[in-house]
Amino acid sequence: MKKLFGSLLLCFVFSLYQAQTYVQILGIAQDGGYPHLGCENKCCNLAWKNDSLKQYAVSLALVDPASKKWWLFEATPDIKYQLQYFKDLTKGEYSYLPAGIFITHAHIGHYTGLMQLGREVFNTKEIPVYVLTKLKTFLESNGPWSQLVSQKNIIVHRLNTDSILKLSSDIKIETFTVPHRDEFSETAGFKIMTGTKKYLFIPDIDKWEKWNRNIIKEVRSVDFALIDATFNEITELKNRKVSEVPHPFVSETISLFEKEDLSTRSKIVFIHFNHTNPIMWDKEIQNKIKTLGFKIAERGKKLD
Repeated sequence: MKKLFGSLLLCFVFSLYQAQTYVQILGIAQDGGYPHLGCENKCCNLAWKNDSLKQYAVSLALVDPASKKWWLFEATPDIKYQLQYFKDLTKGEYSYLPAGIFITHAHIGHYTGLMQLGREVFNTKEIPVYVLTKLKTFLESNGPWSQLVSQKNIIVHRLNTDSILKLSSDIKIETFTVPHRDEFSETAGFKIMTGTKKYLFIPDIDKWEKWNRNIIKEVRSVDFALIDATFNEITELKNRKVSEVPHPFVSETISLFEKEDLSTRSKIVFIHFNHTNPIMWDKEIQNKIKTLGFKIAERGKKLD
């Protein structure tokens, strides 16, 4: 009887573990992906010649095994590959399409995948898309996105700044804004809160000091912080002014957190790498960053 009870208890605990909500990384690159259009330098030649090195634009899946639902963060130009990739990762246990899509802003690597949901391709039915106010107006007022709305391929839901959206009794999404190049929309960041974990997601921001929140405190308050790592150092930018594409260099973020303890540094997962960023392919640089306690986003990695 004791053995039977022990086995049942073990099965119950295992089933609870299996049912925990988690985040899975579906893409790690900056908007143009990797390799990058027109780049024939050493950085991209590696990937042009080796398909295994190619990377999709930054995207996450929020997965709830208990309800068999999942949500997509960012509708990238690689969305058709990422939806199939998620299906393969989860062995077809979930709906091919997500229960909703959260988008940070109107730069091409984050929203243009929505076009694949139109009648020319998948012709979806009323997929919820969650965005801040200006992006909602942009999608509803400009083609081809407005056709997705009029044809009810998508239903655009407005998110309010510094608000919390409840997806289930255990899953909540906090939305906030961050400073970025806001040509067509404001830029959102998200804090994903599950019953057991908290995830910070800021793939794009100009500089940490421009934000009205303290990034160190924000990282301390979560279990995983997936944050902007577009460029490693200023030396990567050969033909562009830093002022045109401001981002916190990975070297700056590392310096900012160098006095924090290992438990805080290990929460940071660098993501959204530009094709020039050697962190994507240089093992020596990767090892140096990991030795300091930081993590580097990997496609397919489950964060739970």
